[in-house]
Formats: sequence, C-alpha cells, structure tokens
Amino acid sequence: MTSLDDLPLRDDLRGRAPYGAPQKSVPVALNVNENTHPIPEEVAIDIVGRIARAIPGVNRYPDREFTGLRNALADYLGHGITSDQIWAANGSNEVLQHVLQAFGGPGRALLGFAPTYSMYPLLAAGTGTGWIAADRDTDFEINASTAAAAIREHDPDIVFLCSPNNPTGTPLSLDTISAAYDAASGVVVVDEAYAEFAPAGTPSALTLLEGRPRLLVSRTMSKAFAFAGVRLGYLAADPAVTDALRLVRLPYHLSALTQAAAEGALAHSAEMLAMVDEIRIQRDRIVAELTTLGYEAYRSSANFVLFGGVDDPRAVFEQLLDQGILIRDVGIPHTLRVTAGTEAETSAFLAAIAVLAPVARPASRIDA
Repeated sequence: MTSLDDLPLRDDLRGRAPYGAPQKSVPVALNVNENTHPIPEEVAIDIVGRIARAIPGVNRYPDREFTGLRNALADYLGHGITSDQIWAANGSNEVLQHVLQAFGGPGRALLGFAPTYSMYPLLAAGTGTGWIAADRDTDFEINASTAAAAIREHDPDIVFLCSPNNPTGTPLSLDTISAAYDAASGVVVVDEAYAEFAPAGTPSALTLLEGRPRLLVSRTMSKAFAFAGVRLGYLAADPAVTDALRLVRLPYHLSALTQAAAEGALAHSAEMLAMVDEIRIQRDRIVAELTTLGYEAYRSSANFVLFGGVDDPRAVFEQLLDQGILIRDVGIPHTLRVTAGTEAETSAFLAAIAVLAPVARPASRIDA
C-alpha cells in the first residue's frame, strides 16, 4: 500500500500530522467547543425557506462579493463597521488561511503565544510560513509587556492573538492587544471566535480598529450562533485588507446556499444568541464544581473550561468516554478541557467526573 513516504510531498510537510479532534458517536460530546443547543425551530424554518429560494439559481455562480452577507455582518458587528471592511469565508480557518496566503509565505513568519489554537501552526505550514511559539505568563495569561517583548524580539510578519484563547479560555485585555499592535511591524490578527461568550460588557478588539490599518479582528458563526455545520467565518479590518484578501481567495468561494443560510441566521441574531447566557451559566457552574472537587479550573471567557490537577489525563478521558462522555485532551500536561453544554450535558459530565477512580483525583495543584 502506498504511504506518504512514497509520494513527492513537500519536504516541509513530511512528518506532520493533520488537525484531528476525536470524532465519536457518544451521548454527550463536549470535546470541540460546539454550541450544543439546537437552533430554534422558527429560525430553522426561515433559514430553510431562504435556502429553498436560492436553489433555483444555483445553475449560476453565487455573488462573488457576497454583498448581502457582508452588509448583514457589518450590521451585526456594529462599532461603525461598514461592509467594505468585512471579509468572509468557509469557516474562520479559511479566513485565517487567506490572511496567511496574503501576508505570509516562504521567508515570512507567524507568531502566536502557546499554548493556543492548534490550527495556527498547521495553517502556517500549509502556506509555507514559519511558526514562532512565544511563551505566556502564569496561568496562561499574556500581559502587555510580555506580548510587546516577544513581538519586538522576533519581528514577525503576522501575529495571531486568540481572545479568548483556545484551549485555555484565557481572556486578553485591550491594553495587551494595543501593545502588541504598537510593537508589530506586520499585521496583527485578533481571533475572537469565542467573543460572544465573554462576560457582558467585555469590550471587543473591534473598538481598536479605527486608525490601525494592520489590525484584523476575526470572528465565526460556528460557536455562539450554533452554525458549525454551515462553515462561515469572517473578519473586520481596513478596506485595504479585504482588497488584499481578494487576491488569494478562490473564485466564488462562498456558495449561494452558505450565503442564504448565514443571512438567515443573522436576521435572527437575537434568537440565535439567546442561548449564550445559558452557556455562560453552565461554564461558570463547571468552574465552581470542579474547583470544589479539588481541580484547578482556569478562568474562562469562552464556552469551555480547561482544568488542571489531573494526575492521568488519558485515564480520565477514557473513563469518561466509557460512560458516553467525550471531552478533550489538548496535550497540556495534567489538564483536560470540557465544553459547556446544555444543563443536562453539563450535569452528566460533572456527575461522572465526581465519582471517577482515584487516578483522576489531584493530590495537589500541578502547574501545566
């Protein structure tokens, strides 16, 4: 049987592994930070109607500029953002790939602060961009001086700041983002995939866009909008940035059906986001109850919780899986990550981890 070693693969891709979160059919899947709440029925009916109305026209290419969707996204984001500042693609991963295709490439470098989203180095590798992993502060935080010092030291062409950070849930202050931008000579991307789950009143990096033409703020409809299966990510930036991204996008990259579905969801943004408060409640419940059990639950502004003090993460993962509960081992020593699901899903996880074998019990705090 032919293997990768037998193919004329690029040398810089040899030995690498693709992105791969476990895909298992289980009663309680809390491993990939999905919004586990279903789309409200009345919203789903409207979205289906919009898709049905788009079907007769699919013999023609879709609107290459996704004009209606860009207008809807600009209206949703607010902050005075206009449609010419909006870019969208098939999930925020493709949006970030476009950024790397336009501003990265051979001889250029991307800097992120590890541990962070595991797709960043994979996207860098796929575009021939060098990957630099800078260190975080204690408890996975990043203060302004830490960010600025790392950026000045390495002078990368691109900086990715994940806020809140995946897989740790760590929030990022506007002061840190501003300091990173001031220290950088290239583009700075703030990945706000989980921004809607932050505490009410938390300011977004969108407030920093004016006067900062190298700042890009990325979002997704996969999380708070419960639209992971639709694949729609987007960013806001200076109009010159969106012009740059047009240079690397594939022709007609957003299907007419994707555009129709996303516009439908945005037309019902209040209903779609009504579940966010409930998810925050379950996230905070997980933090409180894991802390009571003796684990180190790190503060999170996302829809998941990273918790430390796990003596044997693989054993705990397998024992939970045996009970039909799938969470995530993200590779940080002595930690696991769990998504905040519905009240029933969260209860199932908390009940299961409370009675696990002693191997799951932390004798004391273990720093990751």
